[in-house]
Amino acid sequence: MGRRKSHDGAPTGYNSPFAVGGARKDPVFMDTNRIRQSLESTACEAVDLARRLGADQAEAAISHDEGFSVTVRMGELESVERQRDRGLSVTVYRGGRKGSASTVDYSSDAVEQTVRKAMSIAEFTAEDEYAGLADAELMAGDLPDLDLYHPWEIDITEAERLALRAEDAAWGADERIANSEGATVSTGGGVRAYANSHGFCAGFPASSHTLSCSVVAGEDGSLERDYWYTTARVPAEVEKPESVGETAASRTIRRLGARQLSTRTVPVVFPAELARGLFGHLVGAITGTSQYRKASFLLDAAGDRIFPEFIEIREDPFIPRAMGSAAYDSEGVATRRRTLVEEGVLGGYVLSSYSARRLGMQTTGNAGGVRNLIVAPNGGSLEALLGECPQAFLVGELLGQGVNTVTGDYSRGAAGFWVEDGAIVHAVHEVTLAGNLRDVFKGILKVGSDMDTRGSIRCGSVLVEGLTVAGT
Repeated sequence: MGRRKSHDGAPTGYNSPFAVGGARKDPVFMDTNRIRQSLESTACEAVDLARRLGADQAEAAISHDEGFSVTVRMGELESVERQRDRGLSVTVYRGGRKGSASTVDYSSDAVEQTVRKAMSIAEFTAEDEYAGLADAELMAGDLPDLDLYHPWEIDITEAERLALRAEDAAWGADERIANSEGATVSTGGGVRAYANSHGFCAGFPASSHTLSCSVVAGEDGSLERDYWYTTARVPAEVEKPESVGETAASRTIRRLGARQLSTRTVPVVFPAELARGLFGHLVGAITGTSQYRKASFLLDAAGDRIFPEFIEIREDPFIPRAMGSAAYDSEGVATRRRTLVEEGVLGGYVLSSYSARRLGMQTTGNAGGVRNLIVAPNGGSLEALLGECPQAFLVGELLGQGVNTVTGDYSRGAAGFWVEDGAIVHAVHEVTLAGNLRDVFKGILKVGSDMDTRGSIRCGSVLVEGLTVAGT
């Protein structure tokens, strides 16, 4: 495909079908205080009604989300999507039986019907001695303001301009950029609230803003694609469009000329955005569900050294503006800072109240997952990690789902780069990374300082020894 002509930066598509009445829609602004109060009131109404109808315990989770996304491709507006979602979920417990029902209608009649449906369902479920709310004394008390809501003062026209700037930057980065899969700007926010029959009732607003770009490069008859994205709660912390586009282009260009490798065992470097997945496998293996089901390669591993001594992993749910921050979990239990791995030793599990009861333990305030799991670095940048290896394989992309969390067997299709003396020699495709996660964890040599903070797991690049790169 021929190169798209350079765009002059002016917004396009004023008369497109995406415009409403010939005008662009306004930015997303919500009266979060009013919405929070309304959601809390509705959640409490549902819980109180369930108790009056005979529930031993009850809980309700409710949400309201608004936002929009704008996608451009080849210099033209491709799509505009407006989002407005909401939902109420009610769970009741009666005589050890559990029933749940949900609705998107917040009227009093709909709430009553939903509660009655949950009560009806509970009559047909089996008794479960472990079911029920988390203990009352564990409910969150004073809730800190974690500064999670920051609306972005842009309308659809400005979002289109930003997306075009990203795509233009990618086109201008290199003549080998042959096509674009588009650039997207998304902005939105919402309010979540939760109430239960312990008397807990709270809500909070949060925002999220994202800019992404994906392009295709061509050379000698071969095509490669790659992308980049930025996301943050605060608009000022979103990367500049030009940076996103240029990064997407450079990541794509470096994949050209890919070759296969012969099978070998070499140090492997996972860049920060992929290294998060390694520690995601850790979390999956130490959740209460995997432990009580005895479906984990780290079964009963608390107190065992599963990493080298320098590895420290802690959870901090109170980082202002962070993507994983929350003052309470999805059961209303107060979250807390804790060290999950110290000197390589696993200190405990990731538990909800239900899984904790099954294991004879206490919830860790992790119903709904981990919140800002931080892997402490002991090395420098990605380039510094590569420079420590005479030869290494740098992972660029992982393919497939070849991870067995019961046995720890790890086998993922991959593409990436062959590295010698700290420099990329050529791109690599059609290889498989093979090993066992126990060995992978113990084989970590360095964790980089280039921390990726775009999710609930925050870590830098990771250098691992002893993985097999299976090729020709």
